[in-house]
Amino acid sequence: MPTHENRRALGDVAARKLANTTKTPPQLTAITPRWLVQLLSWVPVESGTYRVNKAKNDEIDVACGSRDERKIPESFVDYEEKPREYTLSAISTVVDVHTRVSDLYSHPYDQIREQLRLTVEKVKERQEYELVNNADYGLLHNVAPESRVKPRKGAPTPDDLDELLSKIWKEPAFFLAHPSAIAAFGRECTRRGVPPPTATIFGSPFLTWRGIPLIPSDKQNVDAGKTNILLLRTGKKRQRKVCLFQPGLPGEQTPGLSVRFMGIDRNSLASYLVSLYCSAAVLTEDALGVLENVEVGNYYEYK
Repeated sequence: MPTHENRRALGDVAARKLANTTKTPPQLTAITPRWLVQLLSWVPVESGTYRVNKAKNDEIDVACGSRDERKIPESFVDYEEKPREYTLSAISTVVDVHTRVSDLYSHPYDQIREQLRLTVEKVKERQEYELVNNADYGLLHNVAPESRVKPRKGAPTPDDLDELLSKIWKEPAFFLAHPSAIAAFGRECTRRGVPPPTATIFGSPFLTWRGIPLIPSDKQNVDAGKTNILLLRTGKKRQRKVCLFQPGLPGEQTPGLSVRFMGIDRNSLASYLVSLYCSAAVLTEDALGVLENVEVGNYYEYK
């Protein structure tokens, strides 16, 4: 190894003391596209509450083609006396940043901005998880018994998705499944010689079945090699699935999400409260269905 005495030029280690390193902002592997949040319809609510009024039954007596003097039937539509109300759920955390760190080390990237940016991403990831799994308003916990389908042989087959479509047939919008479930479905289609076509949404390709896209989400849990595939109708106008948010929050950054400065304590820690308020409502029972407990570990050898 050459010594200082026999070197003829400046070395790399010393030269780098005068050079600026090109840096990226902090990266977070847990960030996903969050397709579900983008595809659902969002409805603003007042006072954090949303009431879903429903008719008691569909039995309305009407007459058709009467050419005599028979009495026209009389009827009325009755409403549920105790409709379900949805209250917004809060997802919150506090971000602490030492003022010495933010004062001295905020170039080229502002430390407070980056801390809040990554925290907001994690809060939004949790929001999508709750939309699927929350025990109160989550998709999986609000599927009507008549809209639950079991797979015929374990793995998700074209026949199984057709059966699910027969339950949610009024303008279905998309399937929601774990990526491993979509891969398992693709294998079953390949085995049968019916590879599913693709469609481009938001600039990305998605597998489809019967023209309905299969949207991947890692918020669909896989337990013991099994998971679920949801099918949704979305939108308020056609009695579908909607998501709820509170507009006009103090410190609002995006709809339903706010960042508020809480002050600096005696230890020089600046605190910021990050809060996201959301919920979801199924307007009618036939707006949501599920193919339950599909196996994702079935593979084939092709010869």
